[in-house]
Amino acid sequence: MKHIAILDFGSQYTHLIARTIRELGVLAKIYNNDVSIEDLKGKASGIILSGGPQSVFGKESLRIEKGVLEMRVPVLGICYGHQLLAHILGGVVKTGNVGEYGKAELGIVGRSKIFEGISSGSQVWMSHGDSVTKVPQDFEAIGETTDCEITAMANNKRKIFGLQFHPEVAHSEKGVKMIENFVLDICDSKKDWKIENIADELIEKIKKQVVERKVFILVSGGVDSNVAFALLTKALGEDRVKGLYINTGFMRQDESKRIMKRFKHMGFSNLEIMDAGGMFFEKLVDVYEPEEKRTIIGRAFLDAKDLAAEKMGLDVDQWLLGQGTIYPDTIESGGTKNSNKIKTHHNRVDAITKMLEKGLIIEPIVDLYKDEVRKIGRLLNLPKELVDRHPFPGPGLAIRCLCWDVGKRDEVDIAQIDKKIEEFCIEKKFDIFSKILPIKSVGVQGDNRTYAHPLVVFGENDWDRLSEISSAITNANKEVNRVVLLLNKKEKENPIFYLSKKSIFLSKGRIELLRKIDRIVSDIIRDRNIYADIDQFPVVLVPICDKHGRESIVLRPINTRDFMTLQFYKMQKDVLIEIVKEIDKVEEISYIFFDVTNKPPGTTEWE
Repeated sequence: MKHIAILDFGSQYTHLIARTIRELGVLAKIYNNDVSIEDLKGKASGIILSGGPQSVFGKESLRIEKGVLEMRVPVLGICYGHQLLAHILGGVVKTGNVGEYGKAELGIVGRSKIFEGISSGSQVWMSHGDSVTKVPQDFEAIGETTDCEITAMANNKRKIFGLQFHPEVAHSEKGVKMIENFVLDICDSKKDWKIENIADELIEKIKKQVVERKVFILVSGGVDSNVAFALLTKALGEDRVKGLYINTGFMRQDESKRIMKRFKHMGFSNLEIMDAGGMFFEKLVDVYEPEEKRTIIGRAFLDAKDLAAEKMGLDVDQWLLGQGTIYPDTIESGGTKNSNKIKTHHNRVDAITKMLEKGLIIEPIVDLYKDEVRKIGRLLNLPKELVDRHPFPGPGLAIRCLCWDVGKRDEVDIAQIDKKIEEFCIEKKFDIFSKILPIKSVGVQGDNRTYAHPLVVFGENDWDRLSEISSAITNANKEVNRVVLLLNKKEKENPIFYLSKKSIFLSKGRIELLRKIDRIVSDIIRDRNIYADIDQFPVVLVPICDKHGRESIVLRPINTRDFMTLQFYKMQKDVLIEIVKEIDKVEEISYIFFDVTNKPPGTTEWE
């Protein structure tokens, strides 16, 4: 069947391109960047070069087979693909003084079918450090942003186009229209693929993979694993599928009770529960580094699974391990050929990877995104409460409870960074107080992992202005990958943020404190009827202290379609005031921050 061929250079968003095209009713297939021309001839009605984490200047930078651009089919380069087209065809690519991460405003400066029906001023989503500074011969610049003069280029005659931004992500306002223009009008693709059949396709795929075996699936109570569990049960029957819910000790308040009650109400009798909180805490003693924490938790899940299987008398040769892995888990864990690791998800630790290679694991929704998983859940008639609930990570509150080892002190000169940021804010006329926090969090910029400092600000309360400030600071200063707003300044002078003078690791007391505050926040957003307006709301405990040694809280509500990009949720001020008032009553907490960082550069979770 004729299709759009997507050549993958390791972008976090490659599957989003395919998903967007499928939603247009057109088949899209993903290939490695070095796919042969013979594999594409006569099959590809158009070719898309994805983004990726590399620079075209690198010695081992990824290329395409010579002749791909001579196949006389339309070509669209996105981000790295845009730069690669310019580099190959004789244009100029340079590393800019300022990167672009997050939203930008597109200015259209040339005519092309790719921008048909689109006017200047629409929001596009950026994630790049390098930029095209000169177009190749017979190309023209057709789009620009404030920080990127050649945001889009075209050779209309050869039907070759380049876009520096990511049209495939939800936060590029007219991105779907641009892809539609390319796929339907420029490539003249036929609408002969139906997404409505996806559940039936998944069920058939499950039956073919499992054959005569059975499936033992880890069920967390979250949307992904619950849908995977229901899908497997429908495909194979309850006798051949057994679910295991592991209570890690890191769940939210009353979460385990609600999960079991929900499954009982749904009529599932093939679910077991295991209390493994003591084992998980024991394995995480004196652990502070986020990657190490995630890896240990992933391995602990496997240890708990093995203990449960032994108690239940399961023959491991007859049972596959089932997981509710979705595509963002894979791509952020560096699970595709050319992608970089952002953070290791608990379902992508080394032991899991080895089991995957041996064919011992089944992941029925591994190529889907969160919104697609919810669609499958509705097709399976799962209750709205389950399908629409906020996602909760497998490691639970363990990765929302940041740790600190006084023996691993960061040698970075915080005062020097503060001075640099202060000068930048004066230059940009940002009338704010800012201060680097002496901790780090995980982020993603240009498809690469970052591990950098948050910057706390106050003196500005307008959400749009804060979004602008946050993007400008993180784009221009590599030492910072998040900006947070201080919500409860109490001192007359500017506050000082202390890093705890003692090592702080996971403890039942800290988890209980975080659990308590998470419940306060959850109750308020439900009472105020804004729960459904927010796609996820991490509440994070950080070892930033006041002079009394009390820790701090970060609020991280977000809006997103697929968790590949996101914008912070612009909360109503009266609701925020109520949340701050209630948290302030908790004696163990000092400062309360609100994360005003989009993705990129900030990931959903801080670890």
